[in-house]
Amino acid sequence: ESATAFGCLLSDMWLGEFDYVSPEAFHSIFGKRYPAFSKRTQQDAQEFLICVLDDLHEAFKEVRAQLCQERPSPAAGASTRSLSGTSIVTQLFEGQLSYAIRCLTCKALSNKPESFTILSLPIPSTRVCSLQDCLECFFQPDMLTRNNQIHCYWCDSNQDATVKASITKAPQIIIFHLKRFAWQDKHRRKLSTTVCYPFSDLDLSPYISTSCCDNTEYSLCAVVNHAGDLDYGHYTAFCKHSVTKHWYSFDDAQVTEIPDSEVQADTAYLLFY
Repeated sequence: ESATAFGCLLSDMWLGEFDYVSPEAFHSIFGKRYPAFSKRTQQDAQEFLICVLDDLHEAFKEVRAQLCQERPSPAAGASTRSLSGTSIVTQLFEGQLSYAIRCLTCKALSNKPESFTILSLPIPSTRVCSLQDCLECFFQPDMLTRNNQIHCYWCDSNQDATVKASITKAPQIIIFHLKRFAWQDKHRRKLSTTVCYPFSDLDLSPYISTSCCDNTEYSLCAVVNHAGDLDYGHYTAFCKHSVTKHWYSFDDAQVTEIPDSEVQADTAYLLFY
């Protein structure tokens, strides 16, 4: 099972007995379960990450559900399996957005909740911008008109509306996906924009609902980089050691300690805070 193989991979990494650890066994087992990722072709790291998180969530959720089923609640005298929808994955990575939708005709306000594990942020510039610029772009109010109109319950018809997202539950670890692959003039291309991101004190309070009491400041702990173009590329990673606080570069079999100054890279694709 892929979850077991992933556990073995983590164990080998933290034992510290090797200069580097290959995820080949995990990749092989995972590829059998998800054939799209078994081929030796260009794959998208964000899509792979979503699939891995979903797979681990389902595996750990099932284990928890079985434990609940084996030990019924003394009060209810029944299984709590149907109530078990959480796992270590959701506890660490899952947040919640709320989309406030206001009808421009009758001014009625409705809220649509949506869970997330990764926030895909647009890059509003072609040359240089900051992570805050990307967040501002993602959370700015938008108009829903023409084919995107809402069906207003109170007006009982399709109406123009505004929509604004806010975070109602901030995850312990928040993952940002920088949307570097975009359409321009009917052609898909990669944006090489320099996105400046903070190493610490990332404040998400401007985007968090007043009803949310979660921590709003984050520190960078890992970066996934993509070098190359749409047809060919190479992934590397920067990770911060949780004990020593030193940064390390992971480039296939080469694992090296790097200074903080090298962590800010134009190739950043996924950011973990």
